[in-house]
Amino acid sequence: MADHLRFQHFARFLVDTFGVCRVFDVAGGMGKLNQELTALGCATTTFDRRHKRLPVTYAERDFTLEEPCEADLVVGLHADGATRVVIEYAAKHRLPFAVIPCCADNGMPYKPWMRHLTELAATLGYAPQESTLPMRGRARIIWAKAR
Repeated sequence: MADHLRFQHFARFLVDTFGVCRVFDVAGGMGKLNQELTALGCATTTFDRRHKRLPVTYAERDFTLEEPCEADLVVGLHADGATRVVIEYAAKHRLPFAVIPCCADNGMPYKPWMRHLTELAATLGYAPQESTLPMRGRARIIWAKAR
């Protein structure tokens, strides 16, 4: 079972690591991470196709590499099939990123998926780092500052 405080923990990590900024929250579900980041002073846009959501800045569509860049940081919290896109988009626009992977978009088991994402980030010119949030469930963060 996922930790209900994951949004608060991740938002605090992001602000402590990257500062207050404009954030793209990719595959952000109802917008709970957006709500937490907004409370900490970040201008956040959540991308997801979900119709039922919180009253936050929301783009009801898939996030693609063609999305105009209006952010200083791109993140994904259990973004499933969009996790790789977060890293690729960040690289395209020379932005920092942070992802907490959950499910692989290619059926790969968790540990190889984590290695794959770290290698992808390194291949794209980042020096990826890993941190762990104080929560139950998938809590490992792969992140990097701008290249």
